[in-house]
Amino acid sequence: MTTAPTGPNDLAPAPAPAPAAAPTPPAHAAGPLAALDDEAYLAFWREYHLCTLTTLRADGTPHVVPVGVTFDPETRTARVITRGDSRKARNVRAAGPAGARVAVCQIDRRRWATLEGVAVVRDNPASVADAERRYAERYRPPTPNPERCVIEIHVDRALGRG
Repeated sequence: MTTAPTGPNDLAPAPAPAPAAAPTPPAHAAGPLAALDDEAYLAFWREYHLCTLTTLRADGTPHVVPVGVTFDPETRTARVITRGDSRKARNVRAAGPAGARVAVCQIDRRRWATLEGVAVVRDNPASVADAERRYAERYRPPTPNPERCVIEIHVDRALGRG
């Protein structure tokens, strides 16, 4: 003869609770270049904004300066025009032909964007002319400078919120 359960120890074990849903990852966790899929982020890089460029000095400390930056998302190339003897150009050149890790950043109230990558200095006339043309589209025509070079950054990480 079977008897009905009379207490908690007589019941079958309760089923395991369902696993909790995984938290939604922040936008930057979707991948190092996920921001480049956001049209608002890319539009932010076409607007007129002053930026900063961070390079590293020989002793490893950051050198941060205001600059104008242009960004081509198709080639993932950011460009900064500068004098060939500027500290920022010298810092990048000091890294050798493999290039230097750098970051460029811009901010406008709650919107911000950072591009990180490996930079090299180019001083050939075609690269400089291309960078000057791009700078003129975003900002204004740059003043003539025969000592100008361009810091080209191959972007491998994009962060921010456009």
